[in-house]
Amino acid sequence: MATLDSTIVSVGVETLAQRFDASVTEVQWVTTAYLLAVVAAVPASGWLAARFGGRRTWLTAVVVFVLASLLCGLASSLPMLVAFRVLQGLAGGLLPPTGQALLARAAGPERIGRLISVVGVVPLLSPVLGPLASGAILNVADWPWLFYVNLPVGVVAVLLGLRYVAADAPTDPREPFDFRGAALLSPGLAAVVFGLTGFSDGYPKLLSSAAVVVGLLMLAAFVRHGLRVRAPLLDPRLFTRPPFGAAALALVVLGASVFGTMFLLPLYLRRGAGLGAWDTGLLLVPQGIGAAAGSVLVQRIVDRAAPRTLVLSGIGLVALGTAAFTQLGPELPDVVLVISLLLRGFGAAMISAPVLALVYRSLEKTHLPKAAGALNLLNTLGGSVGTAVLALVLQNRLAARGVDVAAAFADTFWWVLGLVVVAAAGAAKLPKERSR
Repeated sequence: MATLDSTIVSVGVETLAQRFDASVTEVQWVTTAYLLAVVAAVPASGWLAARFGGRRTWLTAVVVFVLASLLCGLASSLPMLVAFRVLQGLAGGLLPPTGQALLARAAGPERIGRLISVVGVVPLLSPVLGPLASGAILNVADWPWLFYVNLPVGVVAVLLGLRYVAADAPTDPREPFDFRGAALLSPGLAAVVFGLTGFSDGYPKLLSSAAVVVGLLMLAAFVRHGLRVRAPLLDPRLFTRPPFGAAALALVVLGASVFGTMFLLPLYLRRGAGLGAWDTGLLLVPQGIGAAAGSVLVQRIVDRAAPRTLVLSGIGLVALGTAAFTQLGPELPDVVLVISLLLRGFGAAMISAPVLALVYRSLEKTHLPKAAGALNLLNTLGGSVGTAVLALVLQNRLAARGVDVAAAFADTFWWVLGLVVVAAAGAAKLPKERSR
């Protein structure tokens, strides 16, 4: 639910604009507000799980997410919808990290690789399934069902969770909340994402620039604060401990590459190739198929193969799949796009699962909630910041290329390919021996 809702509104922007008599830029806040709330909530997930227990935190987040989804569908104005999306995003930001920490704790070091290979495919599917689900829903129902679709899923999740998810005791029920860290980290992250998004959405440049600068200063202040206190909201020291640093870099760049491509390619297919929303969604399905197939393979070998071998092989497939997009144009056959997306999906599945399994296997159970929060935060930031940066690059190339839209998109995909090279540099520092 949480990952799907980050993209499910994308196809419904025009519908919401007509319903609330608003501009497309104003309606984009329905997506932006959710994203900012997710970024703000993820850092607190580790403290909440340590303070109240992972199961209780996760179930509460599911309940709040379902209630917020109901309120979104009942919203009678755009500001009301945006406000409820913030509430939904705060709950949605807690779901992946607390859920992964619970699963990692239940699986134990021996089974964590196989389990995460299944769980890790979900974020890879959401950029594909979100627009497709949105188009299917809007073909048969009104816009509130973009949010009502979460209700049966959430209710079933709560009922099954109460019965099957084992209760866990809080690992540190007396740990104080890092209010200063929260006041610096979450708003700082949100300010950076807002500023970068503002550049591509047409907000005043002075406002966007100020938001980025203020956000970066707040993040720098948080790092300084985190190195001085015993229990920071997110421990900066985590990133200096192998294999966490290399894993973090791989996940950030993977998020930027996956979500950046799922921003650029549909836009090209709609604007450059003239396809409709449904045809565009169908053409993107091969990436989801590739990710699912990759997760099946990884599930079988993740606990036997060396992490570096798997991750570098996956990065190689993503690079190979991205190379074709640097040649976008009318002469590029659809079959090339399909094969490229299959390769990218397959390769992405080979990156995320080994990285997550390696980190979770190397940590004590008490450190799992905060580590899960950090990894999910990095993946989210990679997707949001990467998409915003690529949107800026695309604007620049469209202005330079003029009427040659395909060439502008092809130029931008060279940047995506560059991100993949950076990911390879980080993955080269992962362990070359298989996990034991």
